[in-house]
Amino acid sequence: MTKKVAAKKTKAPSKAPILHDIATRTIHVGGEPDKETGAIMPPIYQTSTYVQDSPGVHKGYEYTRSHNPTRTRLEECLASLEQAKHCVVTASGLSAEMLIMHLLPTGSNIICGDDVYGGTYRLFTTVFHKMHNFKFIDTTNPKLVEKAVKEFKPALIWLETPTNPLLKITDIQAVTAIAKKARALTVVDNTFMSPYFQNPLVLGADIALHSMTKYLNGHSDAVGGCMMLNDSEMHKKLFTLQNSIGPCHSPFDSWLVLRGLKTLAVRMEAHAKNAMVVAEYLENHPKVERVVYPGLKSHPQHAIAKKQMLGYGGMITFFLKGDIKKSMKFLSTVKLFALAESLGGVESLIEHPAIMTHASVPKKVRESIGLTDNLIRLSVGIEHVQDLIEDLDQAFKTI
Repeated sequence: MTKKVAAKKTKAPSKAPILHDIATRTIHVGGEPDKETGAIMPPIYQTSTYVQDSPGVHKGYEYTRSHNPTRTRLEECLASLEQAKHCVVTASGLSAEMLIMHLLPTGSNIICGDDVYGGTYRLFTTVFHKMHNFKFIDTTNPKLVEKAVKEFKPALIWLETPTNPLLKITDIQAVTAIAKKARALTVVDNTFMSPYFQNPLVLGADIALHSMTKYLNGHSDAVGGCMMLNDSEMHKKLFTLQNSIGPCHSPFDSWLVLRGLKTLAVRMEAHAKNAMVVAEYLENHPKVERVVYPGLKSHPQHAIAKKQMLGYGGMITFFLKGDIKKSMKFLSTVKLFALAESLGGVESLIEHPAIMTHASVPKKVRESIGLTDNLIRLSVGIEHVQDLIEDLDQAFKTI
């Protein structure tokens, strides 16, 4: 698929006065040649501190926990990709979520989707449950969201779309409209789609959040998180929290993500192309009970996905016919698909959410939302798709 992003009149980062296509922005925003040497690839500023001309007189950098030139370049690039004015980069996706929780006044009410990353659920229910009040609902139903907003009066609505791992799609425009009427903030975890396929801020969200570990970096060799937003006052508060609490992103990891971003466009196209082929293969397999992929017409929210996304991503969830023993056997016999947590790398991964990424979610809660023991999650990489299908096929023959 060929993707074009219409130019916006909103203010772009200072390094990019013209909003080029996203495939161009991934390479050039934050990737300008080094001014001192002319090096086409920006250097890594692997330093903890900076020399000052006199006390308090410096070149914009004092200490790397606060600022770092490599991290600045990364933040400029990321802001441009989500068509945002600001970006705050952190040490991990969960540390970015932590800062948002601290941004809210103590005792705030938060509505969160009932199907979210296990780490997010753990953070909300075991760390911040004494600071804030959480209500988990199915955000794919706007009427249910509207009812919950009237009754619960949230300060914030937390969305994942698509969700992890059930790949449910929430209508971002519909929910953000409800939130704005109630003067509530909306955060959208956009990790699964990346800015290449979905732009939550354009659809009305206040903050777009990513685990940079996944598609943004794309090579399974760095951990990080980021938040993109347009509100300057909120950005100042988030930066103050990041600087005060200290979950800063290292210069080397910032450089790795900045490098990984250069191929985001070609990678996302390849992920989505392969995932569609694999999803169609699985949907027609006699040993598969059900396949969930936003690009399939059988997906319950396919129409919404088509409306708000420019592609369907590389994540697939499917349900095997059988019990946990069959699931374990299947997972143990794949060869090209690596049995590992995480997602979004160039290599294909496979995992069992109930045992792995979502083990922190109580079994009763998992089962109530449909996260059963026969559910398997795929992160489809960019290998040759026929090799991936042959790997799945040989694994199916063992069960």
